[in-house]
Amino acid sequence: MSKAFTKEVDAPADEDDDVGLPPLPAGGKNYITPQGYAALRAELLHLLDVERPKVVEAVAWAASNGDRSENGDYLYGKKRLREIDRRIRFLTKRLDIAEVADPSLHHGSDQIFFGATVTYATAKGDERTITIKGIDEADSLKGEVSWIAPIARALLKAREGDEVQLVTPRGVETIEVLRVEYPPPAR
Repeated sequence: MSKAFTKEVDAPADEDDDVGLPPLPAGGKNYITPQGYAALRAELLHLLDVERPKVVEAVAWAASNGDRSENGDYLYGKKRLREIDRRIRFLTKRLDIAEVADPSLHHGSDQIFFGATVTYATAKGDERTITIKGIDEADSLKGEVSWIAPIARALLKAREGDEVQLVTPRGVETIEVLRVEYPPPAR
């Protein structure tokens, strides 16, 4: 049968909510630090209390100007409103399934758990420091990796002085754990 006469199935409207965002492992939890949870919650509240009302007001003003088909303020405002609503849905879903894990509970431990700052050495002698964080809060520019990243999975449960195997696209690499640090408990 020729594909010229077949109908392609349209994607559901909500399917693009999580475009480009890291998926959670099946059956896994969305671990997040207390600071990461607070940052996501603050962003959600800012969108709900500040951004969205401002855009709704601008759209209402633009709509009152008459013809909406060539009204740039109206068209841009509606587009921005859709973006805000999409981000609100995403944040709400992520916060609902978030499992807050306080890394300071492991302060003084030499074993690697969620929230640890780990310094390791590669076989070439390069030293690198990373902090294992949640999917929604990891920032690679700050040396933070998600707990589901290959490097984090290889390091989890290891101790200072251990050598672990890291599977990379170039093959298996041996890395040595030099230091494990956790933030001190809040007082």
